[in-house]
Parts: sequence; C-alpha cells; structure tokens
Amino acid sequence: MTTVESTDTRPEPEHPDAYARLGALMSRLHAYGLETVLQRRKLIAVNPKAPGCCDDVPRRADTITCKPRPDDGDRLWFWTSWGEPIAEANHIVDAALTVATTLGAPMSQGRPDE
Repeated sequence: MTTVESTDTRPEPEHPDAYARLGALMSRLHAYGLETVLQRRKLIAVNPKAPGCCDDVPRRADTITCKPRPDDGDRLWFWTSWGEPIAEANHIVDAALTVATTLGAPMSQGRPDE
C-alpha cells in the first residue's frame, strides 16, 4: 500500500470578521504615525521613521493577520508575522499600542487622538 501525502497548500479559510477587524486596527495605527497597507488577509504596518534591519527591509515593519486562536476558544486574535499573538481582535486599542511599541513608534505623553 502506498501512502500519498497531501500537497494541498490552500490558505486556511478566512474568518468573516477578520477583514473588518484589520481595518479597525489600521485606523488606530494611523494615530501613532504608522503607515499601513490593508490587504484581504493581512495588514502591513510600517514605521516610516524607524530604520529596518537591513537593505532588504529599509523600515521597521510587520505583517499582522487576524485569525482564531485555538487555545482561547477559537476567538479572533491579531498575530505578528512570526506567529506571536498580539491581542484579542476586539481589543483594538491594546493591539494598536502593542504593534506601535514593537515598531518603535513615538509615544506622546497622553493617548493618541481617537
């Protein structure tokens, strides 16, 4: 008997609320002076004022996704490009602060404007 491995490389199904949550996060990140690019399954956040690691990455950036977290009852969470959880997807302010801090965005004395 021969075993055939699956070569199915289709992405996991998209959660119906993921795009809207990424859009809300995008809006909040602008308050920190970050530039963003919203795509169907991800949000690219860039700090235009912070140098990147190398010639291939000239600015500090991360690609954020929004998908269920199995160990939290499959609730939606934001995730970094390296697979680390950021915050639950309905905690937009917390997620934005975490992303902005990670990307070295300047923090003012008070909160960013709503």
